[in-house]
Amino acid sequence: MITHLEHVFLNVFNIILPVLICAGIGYCLALFKVPFDNKVINGLISRVGFPTLVISHLSTAQIDANTFLTVMAAAATIVAGFAALSFIALRVLGYSVPVFLGPLMYGNIGGIGLPVTLLAFGGEGLAYAMGFVVVILLCMFSIGIWIPSGSISIKRLITSPVIYAAIIALGVVFTGFSLPKPLESSFNILGGLTIPLLLLTMGHTLASFQIRDVRQASVLTIVHLGIAVAVALFATWLFGFIGTERGVVILCCLMPSSVANYLFADQYQPDRAPDVAGFILLSTLTTLLVLPLALTYWV
Repeated sequence: MITHLEHVFLNVFNIILPVLICAGIGYCLALFKVPFDNKVINGLISRVGFPTLVISHLSTAQIDANTFLTVMAAAATIVAGFAALSFIALRVLGYSVPVFLGPLMYGNIGGIGLPVTLLAFGGEGLAYAMGFVVVILLCMFSIGIWIPSGSISIKRLITSPVIYAAIIALGVVFTGFSLPKPLESSFNILGGLTIPLLLLTMGHTLASFQIRDVRQASVLTIVHLGIAVAVALFATWLFGFIGTERGVVILCCLMPSSVANYLFADQYQPDRAPDVAGFILLSTLTTLLVLPLALTYWV
């Protein structure tokens, strides 16, 4: 006879295991040196995968437009909360703000957040998580580049396809307009590539990361987790979220540092890029241990 607690743990296991398997395959591809062009795949994800995924799920999901906009507002509030608390923590610890503020601010919503919310809450949860993706991408290609480099790439921001995809999808949500069936099917097929490619890429990229300073990576991971819990509690209280929206917000807050932060560090702070990589790796491993607990006792 399966008890209620065992049933909950089984459901959590069914959510987390597919993520681990897909990322593990990417890790093995790197381990066995199978040809895998991260640059090409990341380009496909950002220019084709994310835009089509946003349009396909926001245009077909049965979600309230005002609720979705509220989730986006919550995402912006959460990023601001992470920024403020991370800045204070880095000042207190004496760690470099230009190097570590971005990695503490921006979670891996795309690589882990989307598949976890999809498995936990279905298409509706994934649609709400898209609100986080749009906000995070906007911030990363503006503030995320400005922090380590000292300049903002307006061109990169306004040429991001996911922004225009979000505008189109929101237009569909607000007007109730249905996309032509062939177009809808095409977006579904192309958008379906995104999550598997994200997980494979994440696993492949993490295989090249090493922890150079274990103490520093551990401190940053603990700080990041503490900030995530505090911000999640505040955001869910402030916006009065319940049900699916509450679960999505909590899960998105708990995401580990985004792998994209390493790319920015490697480009603009190359001497400290290994330190950022170590934090991302430990943060990801810790989150994979924390998520089952969160899904069981909090979400």
